[in-house]
Amino acid sequence: MFNQQIADLRKDYKQSSLDEKEVAADPIAQFEKWWQQATHSDIAEPNAMTLATASKEGKPSARIVLLKSFDADGFVFFTNYESRKGQELADNPYVTLLFFWQELERQVRIEGVVSKTSAAVSDGYYNSRPLGSRIGAIASPQSRVLADRKLLEEQVQMLAERYVLEAPQRPAYWGGYVVKPTAVEFWQGRSNRLHDRILYTQDGGSWNVARLAP
Repeated sequence: MFNQQIADLRKDYKQSSLDEKEVAADPIAQFEKWWQQATHSDIAEPNAMTLATASKEGKPSARIVLLKSFDADGFVFFTNYESRKGQELADNPYVTLLFFWQELERQVRIEGVVSKTSAAVSDGYYNSRPLGSRIGAIASPQSRVLADRKLLEEQVQMLAERYVLEAPQRPAYWGGYVVKPTAVEFWQGRSNRLHDRILYTQDGGSWNVARLAP
């Protein structure tokens, strides 16, 4: 099946280039550089990233989640531990994160191993959220079949009335994950689809840097 109208949708990338001789020796430092440029550009949500997981049988799934922090230990996001992604992360800890910053003609792909953050980290972030978001985390049986949205709204209303005078506590089924990278690829769009691709892979305690063919 071929659709010419769809096939003709294309854009030539000309903004920038990426040279393996000029990137940082560490992928986190390189990500920090690109992150600063992304957050100071006209990108609505630079922290939006695709999280790809797989079941224990190897069946893949993907969705957008939000990056909440990153450092040498990895990339952190938060979700419901009992959701579909939470169940898949429990069965198979190998994941991929993907940032697509269209305005900068850039992608960053991160392969790694996921683990839960500490309870203290999860508590700290949960307590920093707006009250409505904290209540939503308690009320929603994420990824389960919901017979009627009205049931969810009634649960939210009940919890909102309950927590008028007291702060909700983080539910045990909600918290953080950290992705420890084992490979990081930086992709810079170039003209005629001859893109720059720089891949970092771990070699013991250091990182190897290599250019990939587009």
